[in-house]
Amino acid sequence: MIPASISILTICGIDELPAQGSRSVSHVLSVLDPGRAEIDAFAAYGDHHRTTLHFHDIIDSAAGMVMPAREHVEAILDFGTGLRGWRGEGPNGHLLVHCHMGISRSTAAMLTLMAQTEPDTDEDVLFARLREIRSQAWPNSVMVGMADDMLGREGRLVAALRRHYGHQVQARPEFAEWIRTIGRAREVEMAA
Repeated sequence: MIPASISILTICGIDELPAQGSRSVSHVLSVLDPGRAEIDAFAAYGDHHRTTLHFHDIIDSAAGMVMPAREHVEAILDFGTGLRGWRGEGPNGHLLVHCHMGISRSTAAMLTLMAQTEPDTDEDVLFARLREIRSQAWPNSVMVGMADDMLGREGRLVAALRRHYGHQVQARPEFAEWIRTIGRAREVEMAA
């Protein structure tokens, strides 16, 4: 498949995947829990390039759970090298990134791809664009930390993540309680 210039960016959850089938998706990055069965909705997508990663949406080790690891972020970056850029010459593409709910792993993955493709773009601008794509974005902090390191952002992505969390807590106060209940209070405490 010839690398496309990506002109459409979409983030969603599994339940939203059937509605995306008619939108000419050219590239899919799936982030699923380990052991999750293949998703039937992709049969309606037509020709597309898809990469699937399996790890849990956690920020601390837990028995029987697979932590986001450096190898997962490397796989996201490898996926990104197949994309020519967000705009440019060549056929237009539609990148869809999804996880279970379209809130954490998928938004961290999309942010990673945006930061990779646009290395000179300010980190706060990247997070603002991420919120335009998926207003409820709460990127997994472990994934963002690894992406920051691997992309040579020298802590700027993590600092912007703190400000993003602060924005989300202000805009969506219910997020703080929900994030705490799923065992990620440390991220709420990161909010600037």
